[in-house]
Amino acid sequence: MNNENHIKKIASTIFGQDPAEVTIIRRLMGGMSNYTYVISVSGEKYTFRIPGRNAEKFVDRDIEQYHLELINPLMINNETVHIDTKSGVKIARYVEGVPLHEKRPYDYLEEAAGILRKIHTSGIKSDFDYAPFERLKTYEDHVKAHGHSHDARYEALKARLTAHRDFLDRFGKTLTHGDAQISNFVVTEDGLQLMDWEFTGNNDPYYDIACFGNNDFDHAVALLPVYLARAPKNEDYKRLYLWRAFQCLQWHNVALYKHFIGLSENLKIDFDKISELYLDKAKAMLDKVK
Repeated sequence: MNNENHIKKIASTIFGQDPAEVTIIRRLMGGMSNYTYVISVSGEKYTFRIPGRNAEKFVDRDIEQYHLELINPLMINNETVHIDTKSGVKIARYVEGVPLHEKRPYDYLEEAAGILRKIHTSGIKSDFDYAPFERLKTYEDHVKAHGHSHDARYEALKARLTAHRDFLDRFGKTLTHGDAQISNFVVTEDGLQLMDWEFTGNNDPYYDIACFGNNDFDHAVALLPVYLARAPKNEDYKRLYLWRAFQCLQWHNVALYKHFIGLSENLKIDFDKISELYLDKAKAMLDKVK
């Protein structure tokens, strides 16, 4: 069954409508882990997410559902209509707007900083920590299960990062989005909204700022003083660089895993090459740390 027939079948069942009342409008581009479509059901628009192959290796859907309910009072996300924690299918009300990566992110730094501060200062605490270094070990195990041994370059970069773990552990944890890259922000008539809460958990709030630089790290560097409402100190930049280095090592493993399960060939995306580019980026970040 192709995705469109699959979507129509599930949506018609959930909404109690004839499949003829379900229209596939378009697929949303961006992201490499999920397939997300805009659909119309009896004239109302929704987003319909289908997780990619083996996405459950990296996202616990029960925890995702927990966080979607937890952040409801913040009113910065679109309303979830349905989530199936076994299949990962999620339906949410569609928000009219433009993803921030299609805009000029520098024009929205104040709004993005405001959303992140709202999350970080909300006083909301999750029952789940993001647990970065434990998570990294899990991701490493996923690729090792395919017979991969991390090379000397990866191990050296990881050692450089973990040498600063005591420094990173000094800072308090707050609720964090966990994937606050610009493609997850949507510019609407009522301001920015932040989507895709798959990686939410308690963590250093600077982790979210580092995520904002996923496409271009200059975006994160520009966001930092706006978020802090002061000139950053060397320590602030150090936290930012280290968390970005961590993220690059993390996504290196995810890209490797996707390559090993055949997604490079299936999606015509060279995940093996992408994994190496993440190591280049990790090194660039660690070279900035004084």
